[in-house]
Amino acid sequence: MVELGIKGKVALVTGAAQGIGEAVARALAELGASVAALDRNADGLGSLVAELNARGHQTAAYPADVSDSSAVEDAVERIERELGPIGILVNVAGVLRMGAIESYSDEDWEATFAVNTKGVFYVSRAVVRRMALRRSGAIVTVGSNASGVPRMHMAAYAASKAASTVFTKCLGLEHARHNIRCNIVSPGSTDTAMQRLLWADQSGEQAVIAGSAESFRLGIPLGKLARPSDIADAVVFLVSDRAGHITMSDLCIDGGATLGK
Repeated sequence: MVELGIKGKVALVTGAAQGIGEAVARALAELGASVAALDRNADGLGSLVAELNARGHQTAAYPADVSDSSAVEDAVERIERELGPIGILVNVAGVLRMGAIESYSDEDWEATFAVNTKGVFYVSRAVVRRMALRRSGAIVTVGSNASGVPRMHMAAYAASKAASTVFTKCLGLEHARHNIRCNIVSPGSTDTAMQRLLWADQSGEQAVIAGSAESFRLGIPLGKLARPSDIADAVVFLVSDRAGHITMSDLCIDGGATLGK
């Protein structure tokens, strides 16, 4: 059995203060990685890092906004200086702004791409140039099943996730010669704070599972939402040595909601 190869590596996780990012940071820390947790939510990061370190894990908080190129470069430089060479990068930071296309403001569109697309580019660029010198690394970008299926009132989110998905595949192609693997995990509806903001009432979960003919959205064949840990488990596999021959792949984790798109 191939070992995971995660223990002892430095792992940078963006969007680590809550939701899927938090679940990924926890999973990697529990497997022995030194986790650099990055998020613009400094309070959330502080709570997570304090808890994990109290349990004997090695984690450190790096408050930063992924949409700020200079802040990203500074954070990556600090991580490499303070924790060591980054061997794993997981891009999770993301925002969602809903609305009909004609109702989007310029700021709605630009803010969505600033985090979901530019943020993935800024962090990946800063990290991969260092990984390339070492000829080793694994990168996973958390995309969305909406990147391949049109969604009502989610045009900015879907388009930004589609862009970051293709970007990550291009990154993997360019750096395969450096033994750097780049993959995407595309969740569907997952039980996070972002998901719950979309619910009108307590029946929101069942409505998502059932789907909506009015919005041309299928339900979830497995009959349940994903848990953040379901997504984290997939990320762990893809950054591990057990996925040593997988790159430029997009693993959709949506309970069948997009029928294997």
